[in-house]
Amino acid sequence: MKLADRLLLAVIAVTALLLAADAFSQGAIGAVLTDHISAVAAITGRVLGYLGWALSPFLLIALVCAIYGRFKGLPAPVSRLLRRLIALFDAISVTVGDMVRWAALALVLVTGLIVVQRYVFGVSLTKLQESVIYLHAILFLLSSAATLYNGGHVRVDIVYSKLSDHGKAWTDLFGVYLALIPMCWLILITAESYVGGAWRILERSRESDGLPLVFLLKTAIPVFAVMMIGQGFALASRAALTLSGETPPPVGCDNAEHEL
Repeated sequence: MKLADRLLLAVIAVTALLLAADAFSQGAIGAVLTDHISAVAAITGRVLGYLGWALSPFLLIALVCAIYGRFKGLPAPVSRLLRRLIALFDAISVTVGDMVRWAALALVLVTGLIVVQRYVFGVSLTKLQESVIYLHAILFLLSSAATLYNGGHVRVDIVYSKLSDHGKAWTDLFGVYLALIPMCWLILITAESYVGGAWRILERSRESDGLPLVFLLKTAIPVFAVMMIGQGFALASRAALTLSGETPPPVGCDNAEHEL
């Protein structure tokens, strides 16, 4: 069993235990969480925000290494550092992608169940219908970094395939620093009030019988942006190794080799 599957089972088990404990305590655990989760989330969000700003200059390492390595070659310690960072971000992307891949199966099963309920039995459950939105969002947002690792994003390829390895490396490098990272930072900045507001009020469905987890659903947006920045850094680091005359780690060849 992959680590991703074990982590997913652990999340499901913890959730089930919390629900059972809340039912056994007649809602006491849920009340405690409701009273304190907003404050804890606010503190955690501020800490993560400061940490992100503090670490953001280190994203330039790949760019600096690419320019320096193109003319001087990379020192062995720097090359090893880039390879370890690439392996780390690849492992995170692949592991999370493996976890959320089950959302695709769940999405098909739930959608089929909704159709049968509505058109055969005339039953409509709001929670079940809204779960389709959750599964769809989680699947596409949290698997995007793994898709970038596997080269699965749509590319309007007019010139790229005809370029040399160095030409492709420069294209990837400038694409990461001029498009991917700035766009992800913009998403993080604009999502701050959007997601923060949802956590402050523990936003739930507008329907009285809907899912009360809208604040968790919105949290997938900044998580998506952070994961894309990390995988973009790995892409830029591969380009830096190529420009310095080294062979970068392969991409998308065997996910098991890059599992956490």
